[in-house]
Amino acid sequence: MAEPSTRIAWTPETLRFVSNGNAEKGKVLAESCQSCHSADGRNAVSEYPYLNGQLATYLYRQLHDYKDGGRPNGVMSGIAAGLSDQDMADLAQWYSGQPPRAPQTGQRSGAGTPSLVASGDSKRLIAPCGICHGWDGQGEPVDTPRLAGQKAAYLKQTLLAYQSGERHNDIYRRMRAMSERLSAEEIGALAEYYSRMK
Repeated sequence: MAEPSTRIAWTPETLRFVSNGNAEKGKVLAESCQSCHSADGRNAVSEYPYLNGQLATYLYRQLHDYKDGGRPNGVMSGIAAGLSDQDMADLAQWYSGQPPRAPQTGQRSGAGTPSLVASGDSKRLIAPCGICHGWDGQGEPVDTPRLAGQKAAYLKQTLLAYQSGERHNDIYRRMRAMSERLSAEEIGALAEYYSRMK
């Protein structure tokens, strides 16, 4: 029997628990995260994603998936293993409350928007990216991540990981199904588009 993509169930209790995370405690915990995930120039060339402004529910679930093995990662699995549920909620609240990093070259949605973002491709059964991730790349509840302003290299790496099945913690295989139908050129274009979005 296949393992579940995540062990997090978004019950009202879990949503309340995450929303009640202590951002000030999260700030202290985040000090050890900043060398990889800071939203300043020091992190611009690393392969690690920006976390500022990301949805708290998304961050909480990803930390849980690292800890539970749903999202294996040589670095993050070990770090998450040492975090309690409360630590995860606190970190999630801290990062979600920080202003997102401004893209180097900003654009508004609609400016050179790839057709896959706005319309998808019905012939290939690809839904528009904006339906789940928001038309401004802001992410959507409960835990669909913010993409606007994220590093192009990280977004490309993520789509390729879904495409190959290396990453498999997407609920209902949504991202794997979409990315399997994308060309390398389309993946690169989507990553660049979202990285420049304000």
